Amino acid sequence: MDDKHMQIGEVAARTELSLRTIRHYEETGLVAPSARSQGGFRLYTEADVARLMVIRRMKPLGFTLEQMRDLLDATDRLDATDHLDAGEREALLERVRVYEQAAVDQVEKLRVQLARAEEFADTLGARLEPGVSAVRS
Repeated sequence: MDDKHMQIGEVAARTELSLRTIRHYEETGLVAPSARSQGGFRLYTEADVARLMVIRRMKPLGFTLEQMRDLLDATDRLDATDHLDAGEREALLERVRVYEQAAVDQVEKLRVQLARAEEFADTLGARLEPGVSAVRS
């Protein structure tokens, strides 16, 4: 194995995803190891790690596996060395823009939920020790 490839355990540690989750993403076609060792172990590159990080970031925003697949397809095609005609490139960029807007919208919803959760925690803290608010880290 050379320095450019990582085994699944290292990838799991770097992405904070479980081995099972990475294998699931492989089974669903979201990611594929770039190579296999002579012993059959999955080998991943930095590009594979970056792809898993995109997936990991989409998941808490509520994107489905199909939406993840669609976005990754669009970005893969935009990143490919093949030349795209202007219409195809614009269509792919529009797909990415739709996901960007969905992500922005979901982040705002999560901010509201977090603010409410913090208010709730502060309320509970105040009930436990009147006059002392909870310290947030």
